[in-house]
Amino acid sequence: MIRRLPAVLLLPILACSSGTKASTGRSQHEADSVIANSEAPGAAVAKKALDAQDSAQALDTVAAGQ
Repeated sequence: MIRRLPAVLLLPILACSSGTKASTGRSQHEADSVIANSEAPGAAVAKKALDAQDSAQALDTVAAGQ
């Protein structure tokens, strides 16, 4: 029980990390978009995931406005 306590305390801290990467100044979505539009292996899968995320976010925005 005592050994699990530090992990439990770190979880909320890690979950609240900044949306911007300090090294590049890009948001996570921008960094993922760069990868998705590259020729890297798996880029097509990343593109599909970003498209799905964008579609879901658009639907959430529309639903919130109604």
